[in-house]
Amino acid sequence: MRNYSKSSYDHPSKLVGVRAGDMRVSEYYELDRTQPELDFVDVDISTDVTVFLDPRAIRIQDSDWAHECQTMLQSFFAEVLEAIHRQEEGRVDYLLGRLSEPNETHLGFSRGRSRGRGLGGVGAEKVAEAITNSRAASTGLLSDLEDSALLVPGIGKDIISDIATHILRGALIGYTQRACEYYGIPLERQHSGHIWNPDELRWDEGWVDLPRADEAPLLLVPKSIVRFEMTLDKDKYYNGFLAPMLESKEIDAGSNLVTILKNGSPKVYRDQLKGKYPANKLAIIGYTQEFPDALPRYKNSISKLTSPVLTHEQLARALDVPVPDYDALLERMLAVAPGSAGATLYHRAAEKLLTALFFPYLGNMRMEREIHEGRKRIDIVYDNLAALGTFYWLGSQYRAAEVPVECKNYSDDLANEQLDQISGRFSDQRGWVGFITCRKFTDKALFLDRCRDTAKDGRGYVIALDDDDFAELVRERKFVVDAKPRDKAMFHLVRERFDSLIR
Repeated sequence: MRNYSKSSYDHPSKLVGVRAGDMRVSEYYELDRTQPELDFVDVDISTDVTVFLDPRAIRIQDSDWAHECQTMLQSFFAEVLEAIHRQEEGRVDYLLGRLSEPNETHLGFSRGRSRGRGLGGVGAEKVAEAITNSRAASTGLLSDLEDSALLVPGIGKDIISDIATHILRGALIGYTQRACEYYGIPLERQHSGHIWNPDELRWDEGWVDLPRADEAPLLLVPKSIVRFEMTLDKDKYYNGFLAPMLESKEIDAGSNLVTILKNGSPKVYRDQLKGKYPANKLAIIGYTQEFPDALPRYKNSISKLTSPVLTHEQLARALDVPVPDYDALLERMLAVAPGSAGATLYHRAAEKLLTALFFPYLGNMRMEREIHEGRKRIDIVYDNLAALGTFYWLGSQYRAAEVPVECKNYSDDLANEQLDQISGRFSDQRGWVGFITCRKFTDKALFLDRCRDTAKDGRGYVIALDDDDFAELVRERKFVVDAKPRDKAMFHLVRERFDSLIR
């Protein structure tokens, strides 16, 4: 099997043997963070929270990790469908029979302690039977796992989330290990469970390093890939893509469903249409066969804009977690004294503030370590998740799929060396936009001129932020808290600072 483990972590043991009660991951491991400052869903470790891993949310992301997940999802479900079409019952049983309710993520509908009840409380055998015997599978309409939400009776968001979690277990293990390394969560050697191997098209298993909480293994899930409902929605598909074609069909036929309006135009009322063409899954399969372009058009319409990442406020309402306290985060960063002694404290405080400020437009935060002249150099890297606003514009116009950040707690002004360090992170694949943060400038205009020169030389666009800029970003974020989504996504200071690079 692939090597998903990292046994070299050296973290102190925390809360060994303590029963959790009602505690979130952040509380159990004393992370000194709340949900807005964490990249993963801060679940209750003893029960489930009602958000769901959405495969389509992963498919619309563009990052190395998302591409790894997409390969796993596509290879698994393609193998399932191939086995169904060939009537290879043993192969189908092997592929789907390894599935159960994945309690390690604490996502779903369980009440009380998370517990294995089979997929969605139904059981792997019945789920396998539902997919195998569905008209959607036999007619070739199914192509992706999430299509089941539209076309397979009995398959809902909890089952799709559970199946996706199993398929992506290997990727989630890797994500969890990296998150634990950054946040200081201790790991223990334990059985991996079944891990889908997309290269060999088989289930593997072995031993990996994962956290344990409340006497059970824990898998962390990025906030960016969970939703309250599946992105592919049966009612949206029917109302937005099938019903208009059915209405046109009735109008062309001049049926008794057609009403002529005063202006002479024909009209089919939706409630009457549904009386003749019900919106259940079995009926939808027939409509999809009749109008073969409808499903591809619906799936192609899904984007970051139509299925945005959940906001701080949405997560706060659903999970009973705090909204960001931007002032407190800023104060903690400003309280760190400039200089090498406070470098780590500043890095952590600046990252907390950045993570809260820029979510949900930047996410999937991670660090990358490199050895440079015997020192560890830590870059913060975010994926660009934006569907609108400044970060979306940067991604579409200036190749900013990833946005690296360098945090410098220097007491002196930054120099060309620091500019060269972050510009060395840029590439066509990763992107050409990044941030460098520091405490203050003696001559801010001079450093911004150097950033402009770097851009003119074709070495990338470096946006510099000092303590005063962070204070302005906090004021702006608080000001737009009740604004329209597009206004929230603007980040005028960021846009103005970038515009100064290209003048």
